Amino acid sequence: MQAVIYSHTGSADVLELVDREVPSVAPGEVRVRIIVSGVNPTDWKSRSGNGDRLEIEQVPNQDGSGIVDAVGADVSSFAVGDRVWVWDAAFKRPSGTAQELVVLPASQVVRLDDAVSFDVGASLGIPALTAHHTLTANGPERLSPGALTGQVVLVAGGAGAVGHAAIQLALWAGATVITTVSSDEKAALARAAGAHHVINYRTADTAAAILAIAPNGVNTVVEVNPVANLALDLRVITRGGLIAIYATDTDEPLVMPIGDAMVKNAVVQFVLTYTVSPEQKQHAVAAISAAAAAGILAVGTDAGLPLERFTLAEAADAHRAVETNTVGKVLIDVAAAS
Repeated sequence: MQAVIYSHTGSADVLELVDREVPSVAPGEVRVRIIVSGVNPTDWKSRSGNGDRLEIEQVPNQDGSGIVDAVGADVSSFAVGDRVWVWDAAFKRPSGTAQELVVLPASQVVRLDDAVSFDVGASLGIPALTAHHTLTANGPERLSPGALTGQVVLVAGGAGAVGHAAIQLALWAGATVITTVSSDEKAALARAAGAHHVINYRTADTAAAILAIAPNGVNTVVEVNPVANLALDLRVITRGGLIAIYATDTDEPLVMPIGDAMVKNAVVQFVLTYTVSPEQKQHAVAAISAAAAAGILAVGTDAGLPLERFTLAEAADAHRAVETNTVGKVLIDVAAAS
């Protein structure tokens, strides 16, 4: 089978396409024939470095979708031919989804509804799990229709993959959704995703625009750029509201305006999907599967998340696209669906 590997860290040039033996399946495991592999920022960040040689060569990419190819002797929850999506494939494991066949613990394989495309399945994982964690860090354990009714959610960067999923999940759960973007192009994408209110922060008084929509403040902020936005977040958050921080684009320390945060009794939660509790992960996986089956987590330009596609041999270009902040979701077509 074909696989993309790297044996030392560095630029995308360290990625190479090789032939490997088909991996065997042990008890408790499932082997999946990957149809589509999703690429996320953490994939290129894990790969980047100063050329350090790895003890075991690594196959990148956490997310993917495909078809069950084999199951371990004691696995009864899946059968050969089942459509599935997978999560955290390369987290503390040398075998991600940038290959034709991947073996995972059965707990990291999730059934994909027949009506849900492999493109959607490969776009769930890190983005949707992260979005779920941000929306539930100070609220319900699991999102479902009506779980956020009456709440206002502010999504910073609504045209990104996590922001896109956060908009969709918050809408599904009944919230009023406001999002901020940096261009008219991204505003169109956020509206296509379903956001009720879209604010271009480069041309508007952002705080005034948000408070005009939500005079009592927003209940939850899904934050991608806390160094730039924390002061704004504290201005528009309601008392006892949540600022959920899942990313940053700088090494600059985050300075907390303590007085402003205390006056609001604000909750500031840092979110990393890899290290949440098993219970939180189970709730998120279940909610995301339900939302996807309901048609909520659509992708593509019409749904607000353009797709940029690459072949397995072009995996380095796929990583470069994510690294240079391409707008939309980067997918690698690994194999044709039969």
